[in-house]
Amino acid sequence: MPAHTLRATPETTRIGVFNASFPPVLTIAPGDTVQVECISGRPSVMPPEGSGFTIPAALKAVIEANREPWLGHIMTGPIAIAGAEPGDTLEVRIDRIEPGADWGYNIIRPLAGTLPEDFHETHLMHIPVDRDRRVCRLPWGTELALAPFFGVMGVAPPPAFETITSIAPRIHGGNLDNKELQAGSSLFLPVHVPGANFSVGDGHGVQGDGEVCVSALEMCLNGTFTFRLHKATGQAMPRAETPTHYVSMGINEDLDQAMKQALREMITFICSRTNLAREQAYAFCSLAVDFHVTQTVNGEKGVHGLLRKGLLF
Repeated sequence: MPAHTLRATPETTRIGVFNASFPPVLTIAPGDTVQVECISGRPSVMPPEGSGFTIPAALKAVIEANREPWLGHIMTGPIAIAGAEPGDTLEVRIDRIEPGADWGYNIIRPLAGTLPEDFHETHLMHIPVDRDRRVCRLPWGTELALAPFFGVMGVAPPPAFETITSIAPRIHGGNLDNKELQAGSSLFLPVHVPGANFSVGDGHGVQGDGEVCVSALEMCLNGTFTFRLHKATGQAMPRAETPTHYVSMGINEDLDQAMKQALREMITFICSRTNLAREQAYAFCSLAVDFHVTQTVNGEKGVHGLLRKGLLF
């Protein structure tokens, strides 16, 4: 299938917002593959001169363009998929993810994160990344293996939503911050507008479930994606599939309600793949599905369920 390249430039990126009216910067056919450059950062978190870190040219260009307020994530796109219509599902196959810089950062900000009442000062760490060894080194000496994924992957939201922030995940995807979405996985998103209009950004080099201090290892990443269409599915919520698990997702400002939604989505998925009754699927979830807190820092909290492949019949 044809392969495309989409670079991050002031013209192909948008900062902090989704809107169904945003025009695509690239249109492709179902089955096509796109290599997408994604950048992460803002003026206040750039490494100081003399740090030895290199600021990618694309990130420097977007910062210098300074055309929008820095209230969210830098997203590359939208990418339109010809023939996508509301009611379809867009499958985003994550083929490859590569570090795009030799550093990332982690930040604690006042009034943000899971413990805003405990931490009242800004604390910024610049963290070196060894791209050859695929590790990062924390200031106190600990090395962590990279496990890169994109925090933000989303289609255009329903037109009635108008302009919404990139910070809160919703039914269109967006800032899911789900660390399961690494290379080899697929994200399935419900389509709300013709073309679907997919955008991606918020590269994370490594993150724990919860993302508790409000940031992961935030860094520039380059992703390769293959896009497939599934027609007239009526899918309502984002879901995913990794090489080893099926993944349901729940999103709500109330963590209990996010858990209930992730559970209901998993019950529905199991029933769609088997002849089990809902009562049986509910019991099966209690026996065989692990539910994790995805993140607790984006206003809309996340829970995801993990069902190991090979258990359905």
